[in-house]
Amino acid sequence: MKYQSTMFALWVLALSAVLTALLLVSEERSAYALEDRLGFGADLGFWADTSDDTVFAMGFNLDYYVDRAFSIGPMVLFSPSGDLTQVAFAPVARFHIRLNAVNIVPLAGAGFIHGDLERKNIDESDTSFYIPLGVAAEYPLGRKLALATTLYVNLHDLELEPRDDDNVSVALMFGLRFGP
Repeated sequence: MKYQSTMFALWVLALSAVLTALLLVSEERSAYALEDRLGFGADLGFWADTSDDTVFAMGFNLDYYVDRAFSIGPMVLFSPSGDLTQVAFAPVARFHIRLNAVNIVPLAGAGFIHGDLERKNIDESDTSFYIPLGVAAEYPLGRKLALATTLYVNLHDLELEPRDDDNVSVALMFGLRFGP
């Protein structure tokens, strides 16, 4: 079953790479202008209220800035440790509200989540829709670098033992943002 989870995670990462490549190829601007439109984020944190209670999680996002206040791009949340492996992927839209000392970034998206739970007598997996709703507070350290704290409310319908009603989970992530 771990093999299937690993293959699913690789499939999700490959899909996000293909979507990003398509976005880059369709852009008709110079390389310099394109470079000024891409941002990247990486997070570590906790994913609470899952089928395995609270788990360690990693998050990654790639943003294409349509303009200074709006970006779109893929987001991946991944919990690789313990009995539960979860991978969530969604294209996400972000609105960047720039204030003096902090940037507030509400976000929303829609995608898929896959969970694989392996315990002594439980070995099951499920895939469901995934709707991440959240808000980030970004604290600029420089012109292109910021510390970020992000709170996600994740809507989904995973059916894994012992909870067959796993519909909402919450993730609190801390990380870095590299932007244009």
